[in-house]
Amino acid sequence: MSVHVVVGAQWGDEGKGRVVDWFAGQSDIVARYAGGDNAGHTVQVGGESFKLHLVPSGIVHPGVVCVLGGGMVVNPLKLVEELDGLEERGVDVDPARVLLAQNAHLITPAHRALDRAKEASRGRDAIGTTSRGIGPAYTDKAARSGLRAGEMCHPERFAERVKAHVEAHNRVLSEIYGAEPLDPTQVAWELAQAAALLAPYVADTALYLHEQLEAGASVLGEGAQGTLLDLDHGGYPYVTSSSATVGGAITGLGIGPKHVERVTGVAKAFTTRVGAGPFPTELTDEVGDRLRGTGENPWDEFGTTTGRPRRCGWLDMVLVRYAARINGLTDLVITKLDILSGFEAIPIANAYTYEGETLTELPTEHQVFSRCQPVYESVDGWEEDIMGIRELDDLPPAARAYVARIEELAGVPVAQVTVGPEREQAIERAYA
Repeated sequence: MSVHVVVGAQWGDEGKGRVVDWFAGQSDIVARYAGGDNAGHTVQVGGESFKLHLVPSGIVHPGVVCVLGGGMVVNPLKLVEELDGLEERGVDVDPARVLLAQNAHLITPAHRALDRAKEASRGRDAIGTTSRGIGPAYTDKAARSGLRAGEMCHPERFAERVKAHVEAHNRVLSEIYGAEPLDPTQVAWELAQAAALLAPYVADTALYLHEQLEAGASVLGEGAQGTLLDLDHGGYPYVTSSSATVGGAITGLGIGPKHVERVTGVAKAFTTRVGAGPFPTELTDEVGDRLRGTGENPWDEFGTTTGRPRRCGWLDMVLVRYAARINGLTDLVITKLDILSGFEAIPIANAYTYEGETLTELPTEHQVFSRCQPVYESVDGWEEDIMGIRELDDLPPAARAYVARIEELAGVPVAQVTVGPEREQAIERAYA
């Protein structure tokens, strides 16, 4: 049938998990195509919160098949932990329902140790990684020395490969970074235990997806992070190590572009990011604190994976417009509109100034972007609580005008607006 890809239109943390959860109800398969457990998706259903890091968000929909694609890097220990946690909560995680791509690369304790050592060595120039071993795993992949999920199906050979892998990384850890080496035998034993549990999940997922699409199935491609964190098209060097744009779905899942019929970009009604790097609309005052929340609620702006407080600021349409172009977005989902209730006026950045020049497109040079200042326009705010609204026409006029202005500036229609953390707290518009 067709593939519907969901991508982040900002710096990640846009609420893709709950959006994927919504669209999963209309899909047969949800397939994640990039990243690792550095990403976190929170799905709120019936007052219950599911925090997912590797398993696609479609897992909370009974009957939906979930695929961890070949473009991912997967920590076997964390995947076992996540599957066990879901099973304890009554979620079906049978191998017939959760498939792990045999060509997905594995994250090991050596990758995590190397990630921490490299980040510490950067000092004031630290990127702000999650220290989950993502970068080193993708480095090994590019260097053609990585471990792949399919190797877990061959226990003795896998153990030897892990030992050699740890020994090689130990030399880097001790000789270059002065860090403590790991015990290769202990790491091999730990990963062998995980491999025995995960081997039944390993499959040729590219072939599976091809066969299912040919048979008429609908596939939802789940992105991780956001366009501005994409390795090729993000704000380098403050990026992740994978392809977070729509191209990553094609390569990460092993599907042809002819199957992709819809590309939905997810953007918050304001802007957030974690880690280091430029952020033109960042607010470091009480307004930024208000957007962030206190951390008492699961939907407040604190990282699902790390718990780090997110940097918050006004909506930056230069970023969203860039994401629309890079990904060829067919539509947008605007999340967390409810958080803006109570503001008298709401600024929107639609351009930057740099050394006296007005820029309407995102600069690709870090040195330029880091010195850009936002050019704001202001729209009226609204006082009403909108969390109970389910129809666009029932929103306050100012809230409707805000959504309409986003559409106008992005050049992309808004297909859905979320007004709360629960699955049903959404306003859906017809998509054509």
